[in-house]
Amino acid sequence: MKQSKKNKQEPAGDVQQVDPEGVIEDFEPRRVDLIVSRVDPWTVLKITFVLSFVLAIATVIAALLVWLLLNGLHVFADIRDFIGLIDDTGSIAQLVDYMKLPRVLALTAFVGVANVILLTAFTTIGAMIYNLSASLVGGIKVVLMDE
Repeated sequence: MKQSKKNKQEPAGDVQQVDPEGVIEDFEPRRVDLIVSRVDPWTVLKITFVLSFVLAIATVIAALLVWLLLNGLHVFADIRDFIGLIDDTGSIAQLVDYMKLPRVLALTAFVGVANVILLTAFTTIGAMIYNLSASLVGGIKVVLMDE
């Protein structure tokens, strides 16, 4: 539908294109309906492994920074002194050894490795379960539109 630029009043939601002669054409965005019917488990495994590995490295770095911050603020020394005042026998003071940097980083690295293994396994199994359920019900409908 072509009209002159002078006679046309624009509705608020329509998008219009102007050609070189000054004629306005109504433009409606394209709409594409897609259905995600299958997810490749091998791709999910690779992507999840890389992302969870990066998350594990970030967790170790964050634990290191928090430990350095707390150590710089003398939090651990204050805790050690407080436990020394409360416990004369020193049995509770052994718990302070768990707050030393090598143990904290080792525990954080262990949690990171466990996270990598579990997250990778669960998302891959989830992709397989999605493929099974999508074969029964048809998958997830996704609508894409141009602007």
